[in-house]
Amino acid sequence: MANFVKGNNVILKIWDGSSAYEPIGCLTSNTLSTTTNVMEAQTKCDPNVIIKEGGTTSSEISSEAIFAEAGGGIADYETLFDLVNTISGTNQYWEITTTLPSGATDRKYGFAVIADLEMTSAAGDEFATFSGTLQNSGLVLDVNPKA
Repeated sequence: MANFVKGNNVILKIWDGSSAYEPIGCLTSNTLSTTTNVMEAQTKCDPNVIIKEGGTTSSEISSEAIFAEAGGGIADYETLFDLVNTISGTNQYWEITTTLPSGATDRKYGFAVIADLEMTSAAGDEFATFSGTLQNSGLVLDVNPKA
């Protein structure tokens, strides 16, 4: 029988600029999406065959979090806002840590530009939230580039 991984055990973090990866806000979700561009051709050598080959690979990470006051070792909305609100943007190292049911930890790493950041604050009995997207530069790694 498979041992399933709970979503709570998959945490997106960004490099704090000096010594550690910090979780982004009080996450409600995060997604890692990897895509390979597919090159296609049909030739007169094989007129009934479509040839497909993998091209470049790209990835992005999206996340949603509840807006929380700074502190407690998290990268809050204000931290991310300061990183994205620059004339030329900034690239950030990131880590996704997955705690497996066995207790082992799987880690993925990358270097990405913060492509967007959005805060939502509705009226009434709802928490303010924020979401953002990191567009990775290069491949997703299994080795910590900051180690």
